[in-house]
Amino acid sequence: MGKREEDGDLETSLLHSNFYSSSASSTDEKMTPPLHPNRKGNIWTALAHIITGVIGSGVLSLAWSMSRLGWIAGPVTMLCFASVTFISASLICNCYKTPDPDFGPNKNASYLDSVHTILGKRNGKICGVIVMINFVKVGIVYTITASISIRAILKANCYHNQGHKASCDYKASTYMLLFGFIQILVSQIPEFRNTEWLSAVAAIMSFTYSLIGSGLGLAKVIENGEVKGSIGGVPTSTAAQKVWSVAQALGNIAFSFPFSLIFLEIQDTLRSPPPEKATMKKASISAVCITTTFYLCCAGFGYAAFGNSTPGNLLTGFGFYEPYWLIDFANACVALHLIGGYQVFSQPLFATVEKRLARQFPESAIVHDNYSLKLPAMPALRLNGLRLCFRTTYVVIITAIAMIFPYFNEVIGVAGAINFWPIVVYFPVEMYIMQKNIGTRTTKSVILRTYSFICLLVILFAFIGSIKALMSARFS
Repeated sequence: MGKREEDGDLETSLLHSNFYSSSASSTDEKMTPPLHPNRKGNIWTALAHIITGVIGSGVLSLAWSMSRLGWIAGPVTMLCFASVTFISASLICNCYKTPDPDFGPNKNASYLDSVHTILGKRNGKICGVIVMINFVKVGIVYTITASISIRAILKANCYHNQGHKASCDYKASTYMLLFGFIQILVSQIPEFRNTEWLSAVAAIMSFTYSLIGSGLGLAKVIENGEVKGSIGGVPTSTAAQKVWSVAQALGNIAFSFPFSLIFLEIQDTLRSPPPEKATMKKASISAVCITTTFYLCCAGFGYAAFGNSTPGNLLTGFGFYEPYWLIDFANACVALHLIGGYQVFSQPLFATVEKRLARQFPESAIVHDNYSLKLPAMPALRLNGLRLCFRTTYVVIITAIAMIFPYFNEVIGVAGAINFWPIVVYFPVEMYIMQKNIGTRTTKSVILRTYSFICLLVILFAFIGSIKALMSARFS
């Protein structure tokens, strides 16, 4: 161990330059939003950021979801979720500025800030817990998905080298441990302030593997000479099994759509005039149309290629993994995307917990002191006792949960449904009603709350069905 350094302040603002960063603000008191004196964002940058935030690993399960719903209900369901996402965006963009009688309009630079300011401290705390659950669930999903992608690469190479009759069996748990070990190392990096490059790389990777999946699906449809699938989707032996299958598909689709948590962060980067709200509405319309079209292509080509045999993860279903080099490349893109994406979602949680502990233990050396570790031919690495213990423990717990429940579609279904309604529907509706001073018994209020209640019923159905599928997979 090298030279000891005294540092009275943890690096709790790790991601202020990243669009997920302000989710790390404290739920006990409103954090002063960062100033942006030279905001240069426009409709094109906003559109790019929204699409980057939306398209991710969830796209890999959409073909499977389509197979459970069929050629009519599948596209209609995706369009419904797209509509809910757009309504959420339209409501949230009105929450960027709130009136202040003393200082004029107050800008809410994050989703949590807006909930805290408009709906009060209690709702802010509840929302903070929900946001943290969102970070945790993404970590679990990313761990499972990355292990599946690594295993798919090995299986593709094995089949290619040893023939299609070879026994190419690889345990996912091994690669979850590998992914967790990588995350433990990456999590110790204290200076994660400028992560635009990480978001850019993640965006390129997600577009690449999604396009490859769509292209391979289309190629297989052409190879088959027919469009597979049916109006009713995959048949089941009983009506109850069909109902639960539909519920799980809804959860998988829900995981793919929402971008509400990063909406105000993106809006806070836009130049004015024109008003930020007007720019974001235009960007939202374009983003929802583009992503929905993209999703329908991924889901449709995948379902048309495989029909009732559509795999849970689109990139693992192309026969004996041929062309193997393209499958390898696509799955490598998935793994690289998820390594960076894991940190994008985890760093705000790390910052929040470490900030609170720093306040609670102002004299603790473990919390505040940094150490330099110098290895031969390597740059000095700054270590911190709290960061080392807490972040390592967090990654270990996430990895353990993923190993206990290594079921791709079942976990994505639960993850998609668990906080979709409060984040995408409830808080945006209630903030809009409060912001616009809409009376409780007015027509507008009744319509908005009826819409919220219907969405709640749908998501509860998806959540219960996904939990049932997860428990059945775990104990079967």
